[in-house]
Amino acid sequence: MTSGGPAAMDDGDDKGGLRAALSGLTTRGRSFLAAGIAAAICAYVLGQADLLRVGLLLASLPLVCVVVLVRTRYRVAGTRRLSPSRVPAGTEARVHLRMESRLPTGLLMLQDRVPYVLGPRPRFVLDRVEAGGRREVSYRVRSDLRGRYPLGPLQLRLSDPFGMCELTRSFSAYDTLVVIPRTEPLPPVRLAGEAPGYGEGRQRSLALAGDDDVIPRGYRHGDDLRRVHWRSTARYGELMVRREEQPQRARCTVLLDTRRIAYQGTGPDSAFEWAVSGAASTLVHMLERGFAVRLLTDDGNAVPGEGEGGFAGSTQESADSAGLMMDTLAVVDHSDGGGLSRAYDVLRGGNEGLLIAFFGDLDEEQAAVAARMRQRSGGAVAFVLDSTAWVQGAAAPAGTDTAFERRLRLLRESGWTAVAVAPGTGLARYWQQAGHQGLATQSAAVGGTTGGTTGFSGGWS
Repeated sequence: MTSGGPAAMDDGDDKGGLRAALSGLTTRGRSFLAAGIAAAICAYVLGQADLLRVGLLLASLPLVCVVVLVRTRYRVAGTRRLSPSRVPAGTEARVHLRMESRLPTGLLMLQDRVPYVLGPRPRFVLDRVEAGGRREVSYRVRSDLRGRYPLGPLQLRLSDPFGMCELTRSFSAYDTLVVIPRTEPLPPVRLAGEAPGYGEGRQRSLALAGDDDVIPRGYRHGDDLRRVHWRSTARYGELMVRREEQPQRARCTVLLDTRRIAYQGTGPDSAFEWAVSGAASTLVHMLERGFAVRLLTDDGNAVPGEGEGGFAGSTQESADSAGLMMDTLAVVDHSDGGGLSRAYDVLRGGNEGLLIAFFGDLDEEQAAVAARMRQRSGGAVAFVLDSTAWVQGAAAPAGTDTAFERRLRLLRESGWTAVAVAPGTGLARYWQQAGHQGLATQSAAVGGTTGGTTGFSGGWS
C-alpha cells in the first residue's frame, strides 16, 4: 500500500514553503545568519571589503541550505506496506516503510501516526540518503481489540547536511489496519438438520424434461463424448450433449444478536465479544466445509448481501465474502433495537438452510420470536449467553428453574438445539455439545419411530 509519493506531501505554494523553511532554521543556522549580517554591517562601517565577503558567506550558507531543503522535499517519496492488512485480535502485523529520494539529503527523521491502542508512535532516524537511494524500516503493531485503525499520515523531518535547517512535513495518504475477531478451529461434527455431504441430500437442479428425459445443450470443447445425446444431435443438426446435474451449495445463516439490552459488561472478555468471536469462528468453519454462508444481525442487515439470496456463490465469491463478513464483524457494535423481529422478517422467506444463532439475554417475547425462526430453517442451533452470569463470573447450577433455563427450554421445545454458554469456555466445546445434543435428539426421534414399527410387526407375528 502506498502512503505517499513525490507529490503526496501536505505542502502549500512555494512562497509558503519558503517561509516555513526559514522558520525551521536551527540554532546553528540562525547563528550563522546573525554572524553574517553582523559581519556585513561591521564591514560597511569599517570599510573592510574582506570582512564583507566573510559576512556574505556566513549569511548565504543557511539561506542556500533552506533553498536546497525546499527543493528536496518535493523529491522525497514514501510508501507504506502492511503485512498483513487484516489480522485477528491479539496478533501482530508488520508495517514496512520505504523512503526514496531523487536528491541527496541530510538526516531524515520519520514518525508514523498510529492509534494508541496499537502501541507507541514509531520513530526512526535515517542517515544521509544519496541521490536515487532508498531506505527501508519496519515496525510492529498489535491490538487486543477488534476494529479498523488508521495508520498515518507519515511525518518526515528533513535536515540539510550542515544542520542549518530542519523542515517537518506530512504525507497526505494513510492506510487502514483491520483487526478482526479471534477465531478458533471447530471440530467437524454433524449438526442437526445438516446434510451429510456436499451434494448428498441437498437440492439438485436436475435437467429433466421432454420425451428424451433430458435438456441438451450444445457441445463444447472438452466435453466427454460419452455424454453426447445422439437423438438430440439428429434433431437439431449439431452435436448435443446431456446437461450435467447442477448441485446447489448448502446454505447456512449465522445470526448474531447485537442488542445493547441483551448484554452486560464490556471489554475483550465480555459476553458480547465472545458472541462476535463465536460468529466469526462459525463463518470460517462453515465456509471451509463448502457452505454458502451469510451473516445476519438482529437489525436485519445481511452480509454479503449479493448473489442469490444474499449468500456467497463460487469459490472466489466465498473468499471475497469471507473478508467482507470479517470486516463487518471487526466493527460491529451494539444496536439500539429491542427485538429480533427484523431478523425474523429476513428469515421468513422460505428455505434458508442451516441456522446458527448467537443470542444474548432473551425475554419472554424475544424467546417466542426466536422460537418461530426455527420453523423457517432446515436446522437450527442456538448458543445462548446469560450476560448476568458473565458479569458475576459463574453460571447458575444446572437444573435451576431460572428465567434463563425457561428460555432454553422454550427454544428446545420449538426444535432448536439450544446450548447454554458459560463464561470462560471456548466455542469448540459447545460446538461438540451441540453436535451431540442434536444427534441425541435425532436418535430419540428415530428410536420412537422404530419402536412403534417393531411393535406393529410383532403384533403381526
